[in-house]
Amino acid sequence: MLIEVLDEALLHNVRAALAEDIGSGDITAALIPADSQAKATVICRESGVLCGMAWFNAVFAELDTAITVEWAARDGDVLSAGQTLCTLNGPARAILSGERTALNFLQTLSATSGLARRYADSVSDLPVKILDTRKTIPGLRAAQKYAVRIGGCHNHRAGLYDAVLIKENHIAAAGSIAQAVEHAAENSPGKMIEVEVENAAQIHAALETAATRLLLDNFTTEELRAAVALVGGRVELEASGSFDLDNIRAAAETGVDYISVGGLTKNIQAIDLSMRFAL
Repeated sequence: MLIEVLDEALLHNVRAALAEDIGSGDITAALIPADSQAKATVICRESGVLCGMAWFNAVFAELDTAITVEWAARDGDVLSAGQTLCTLNGPARAILSGERTALNFLQTLSATSGLARRYADSVSDLPVKILDTRKTIPGLRAAQKYAVRIGGCHNHRAGLYDAVLIKENHIAAAGSIAQAVEHAAENSPGKMIEVEVENAAQIHAALETAATRLLLDNFTTEELRAAVALVGGRVELEASGSFDLDNIRAAAETGVDYISVGGLTKNIQAIDLSMRFAL
């Protein structure tokens, strides 16, 4: 599903970002003669994992197709401080107008992929998969989920439309876990059905349904291990809670299949990039 929406989302992201930044026109870039040409380089100021080339390229393609971008790195490459990422050549006004928008995409998505790489590396010797969540920057869902994959982690559902995740309030509204799953199977045939459970009793109840995955919500490490033993591989198990780089390995070692981490996309700090011009 992500692949299907990514190109459309990318173009929407870029056009919306340019519209909010340039508005009725870049009145500062207008100080530069219209026929001026420029060369610019993008430099990385800190280590990270590159992500967002397509968004960066699309910004300048929207502004002026005469701009060329030559990359010295690719999405997924590990970056070091002082490294040149790319070189731009073309009309000076358009490069100046697109500078901030293009860097915003590259800094944000590289931050996401870099953090995902740290999580992936922390459990690389274990069979568990680290998943993202819907806790993404508004408007950048597909972009950040792409960045998560570039970093080596995995995607959960893209949104509310491509998989069923039955949580506490859904169960309360439906009447029971069994009724909620039954309605989900009827309404969304072929979709994954996941049920959030909070204790052993709910695990037993969910195992009697057509649910294909259980979300173990805020279980301790000991409780996760007990849940894995109880389920015995009958369905997939996903751990969810306050996981970070300090405690995720302990959870991974319990034998769960997945661990979802909201921090992959919401607890990020843009990496430091700069663009240097030579008119």
